[in-house]
Amino acid sequence: MKEIIIVNTPDVPGRVVDKALGMARGSTSRERFIGRDFIAGLKMIAGGEISEYTKLLKMAREQALERMIEDAGEMEADAVVNVRITTATIMSGASEILAYGTAVTLKADS
Repeated sequence: MKEIIIVNTPDVPGRVVDKALGMARGSTSRERFIGRDFIAGLKMIAGGEISEYTKLLKMAREQALERMIEDAGEMEADAVVNVRITTATIMSGASEILAYGTAVTLKADS
């Protein structure tokens, strides 16, 4: 699979967008785990970052981005521009992480 350029800007620096192919998206759903909740509860008493949740959300964001890139690859995109990541609660203790952007082709370097 070819490498797809991912940017959160409307253009790829130094390149010209040739054609917009549509929205590329990837998502994942995650729920909290009782063991993490217990550890997080203990940390909340003392204060500070809840690293278990930070790690869980980082993994979820990476998976959503990977799925977005796969979607763009199926469209034969060269890049995905205006990439955004959003999170929504889908039920108590569960969230969806969505990565999305516009899949585009780029003009060939001249």
